[in-house]
Amino acid sequence: MNRDEVEGKAQALKGKMKQVAGDLTNDPNLHDEGVVDEAAGKTQDAFGRGRRKVGDAIKDIGDAIKK
Repeated sequence: MNRDEVEGKAQALKGKMKQVAGDLTNDPNLHDEGVVDEAAGKTQDAFGRGRRKVGDAIKDIGDAIKK
């Protein structure tokens, strides 16, 4: 797991917490802010997963060339 994946998961969790807090306090702005944070976190996590997969593929190619 790389930094983007970890930070993305943390951002998404923070967004979910804001959504719950907004629901509990009846604050639609806080809820909407949580939705945005969650979406941003999921995007960053997906970017990190893609970056890791590309890195793994490059490593596999390098290993195949060494043989």
